[in-house]
Formats: sequence, structure tokens, C-alpha cells
Amino acid sequence: MYDWLSDILMRLSVEGVLYFRRSFTPPFGVRVPKFSNVARFHYVQRGTCMVSVAGIDQPVTLAQGDLLIVPHGATHCLFSPDFSPEDAPDLDTVLKQAGYQGKGVFVHGGETSTKDTQLICGHFSFTPGGRHMIFERLPPYLHVTDYGENIGPWFSDTLRMLGNEAARGQPGGDLIALRLSETILAQALRHYLQGAGARESALAGFADPFLARALAAMHEDPSRDWTVSDLAHEAGLSRSSFANRFMTALGVTPMVYLTRWRMQVARQALAEQGVSVAKAAELAGYTSDAAFSRAFKAELGAPPSHFRLRNPETE
Repeated sequence: MYDWLSDILMRLSVEGVLYFRRSFTPPFGVRVPKFSNVARFHYVQRGTCMVSVAGIDQPVTLAQGDLLIVPHGATHCLFSPDFSPEDAPDLDTVLKQAGYQGKGVFVHGGETSTKDTQLICGHFSFTPGGRHMIFERLPPYLHVTDYGENIGPWFSDTLRMLGNEAARGQPGGDLIALRLSETILAQALRHYLQGAGARESALAGFADPFLARALAAMHEDPSRDWTVSDLAHEAGLSRSSFANRFMTALGVTPMVYLTRWRMQVARQALAEQGVSVAKAAELAGYTSDAAFSRAFKAELGAPPSHFRLRNPETE
């Protein structure tokens, strides 16, 4: 079956950014500010810490081996149990006070304790205009306990490698660490979409084996002149059963989902390849440039020209 999750991540141009390896000694607290178009992550390589996410009443306790992703870039606070999150200074202030220059381990907290918490922290950036309901409908945070074991024992080695690359500063280490961090996002999303959380949420359709076949078909050939009957056939359901099941699970009709995805295919081609509007319309399955431009603006809030990379070869 076509790998629609990889397609989504690549079309949205998701890119991992590794901040640093942190070593916190209690008492400690640091407030990470809200930021647009990012999903932040924290992996506990050693020790424990607590995380308070804006809008959530109870803090999350992270143990060694746990991964936390804040998918909407919300303000959150990392702190030790003996520290009040309300008193936590913001990240920029802590970095300045620590004199951290962006290399090695960022150290923060008490001066006398030898019991430290080591975190690998970073974020995943999304290109402006890149949208998909998988990200829009994720909960305020994803907490994967004992991440290496839950995703697969082999991934524990990958996480250790990420920690080593983040700390050693060897040639090529930055690129290796960034690519490993992107793998973390893909693995965490797959884990969530295959679990009970997605089945009980507005992302239930991606965990439905029948609907997944139709979704894969749309992603594999977005420019095809699809009908609801065609997609129902891909799913192995009757037309009415498929349409009702899709709407119930995803909250939109199959044609609305298809249109939204087509606009992302076109946006990526415009922004990264500098294709003409006519070519973008073709990739999105439109024979009329005017109809395509109207649909594009309705979905992304700006005309295709706003996203188009200037490319002399297509002028």
C-alpha cells in the first residue's frame, strides 16, 4: 500500500531542528515559549522531569526513555518536582545566564546536586502554508512512555546514537542528528495513529483499514479524476457506506479531503520547484487555471503566485 504518512511529511516539508542536549540538576525550571509552525520534542536520556503544557491542568511526568512532543508549539515548562513552574524563567533568559553558545551540553539548575536529568531537545518545523489534519487534530501533547521499547527495541540504539551525535560535535554529526530527529517524528506519529488515541479522536479514519486504502489511493494519484464511487471501490465498501464512514471518522467528505490535499501538492510544487500556475493546476487535477486558483486561495488564503518560487526557467 502507498505510504501516505511519508507522503504527508515530505509534502509539508517537515524538517527536524536539534537544539541541544540539556543537563538539568534540581531545583530547575525553564519556560519554552510558544512558536508558530513547529512541533517541539523532548527525549529523556537520563533521569526524570515534569512538563506543564499551556491549557492542560495536570503536568506530565517524564521518566528515563520517555518522549514528549508538543505538536502545536504551545508554551510549556520543564521543571523538577521541587520547583514551581510559575516561577520558571523563559528559555532565552536561561540561555543568556548560562552563557550557552550553542555547542556541547547546556547545563542548568542547582549547583550542588549530582543527580542530573539529561534531555535531547529540538523541534520539527513546517513550511508556511503547509497544513494537514493529522497535525491540526493532534492533542496538545503526545507522551510516549519508554519510547525505544514501545516503538521497537531497535530504536533504542537510534536514540542513543542521536544523543551521542548531539554531544560529540564530530564532522557530519549535525546532519545525522537532524535526520534522526525527523525519524522520531515519523515513528511517534505512526505509533499514535495505530493506537487507541487516534481511534478515539478525529483522526480515527487513519486507523481504519478500509478508509486507509482510499486515503492511500488519493495520495498516490492526487491528480486523478476521482469520484466517491471510485474511492469506495478502493476501500472495498459501498458508495454510501464509504461516504458515511469517511465523514464520521474524519469530519469532512472524501472530496473535501482530496481538494485540501491537492492544494498541498500544488503548494509544494510552487514553493519548492517554482512550477508555473498551469503546471500546479495540472498536478492538482485541474484543467482550468482559474478554477484551480479559486480553490487554492480558498484553502490557503492567498493566490498561487504568493507561494511560487521565482524560477527563470518557468517565466
